[in-house]
Amino acid sequence: GHSPTLQEMEVTVLDARMCNNSRFWDGGIAPTMICFQGRHRGSAPSKGPLPTVTSTQGDSGGPLVCGKRAAVAGVLSFTSPDLTDPFKPPVATSAVKHKKWIQKTLQ
Repeated sequence: GHSPTLQEMEVTVLDARMCNNSRFWDGGIAPTMICFQGRHRGSAPSKGPLPTVTSTQGDSGGPLVCGKRAAVAGVLSFTSPDLTDPFKPPVATSAVKHKKWIQKTLQ
């Protein structure tokens, strides 16, 4: 079910070339996207492409943040409908790549 409490996990950004591999998103990751895998805070990093934790339905639009000051790096966009598929990691839209558009729109 959906949690009424905001959840947090540590993530590792994956190489875009790997995410565009035919075994993964097969060219569907644009330069304005961030592909990542996640794990619960405090757990050991996973080996290989298998994510320990993934986003689920209802997480779209959630922030992907980085740094000690929690700057928004992206917005969760999509993941595989099959959450058990290790080759379809979650994907966020990069806020950094759209920074000029965001600033112009907010003015």
